[in-house]
Amino acid sequence: MAGVLFSFYNFSSLIDLNIGISDRLDENRSESFTILFCDFTGISQSIVETNLQSLLRTSDSIVHCEHYYFFVMPYTDKYGCGIVKKMIEDLFERAIPSAAVCYPSNGENPAELLESLHAEAKKSLKVDLDCLYSAANKEPF
Repeated sequence: MAGVLFSFYNFSSLIDLNIGISDRLDENRSESFTILFCDFTGISQSIVETNLQSLLRTSDSIVHCEHYYFFVMPYTDKYGCGIVKKMIEDLFERAIPSAAVCYPSNGENPAELLESLHAEAKKSLKVDLDCLYSAANKEPF
């Protein structure tokens, strides 16, 4: 088991790819994939990446911007995302601030999904994810 690491610059394209796969497979589920945001402030990046490699599936994707990590998890709804979040917290033995959005219930394109994630993180965590605007516009961070 190991998530695949992608460049933050390609985050929007990665979301677009997952939307295309979901649409191509004609998934009629309400939540075809989930994007999970986790704030690993205070934990070394090498420790985070080493531990996540043992936790995530090969179909899961990892994108990070400094200490913010974003996971794109195909075939995972909010319930499944909650299980992954608990596994992450158990692995690091601490609460990890997080927020999640699902396709298509929280947005039907990358810009809508990233905006929904930004709004959710701001509302529930008081975290401003302005970095997502560079991802939505495919600008280098």
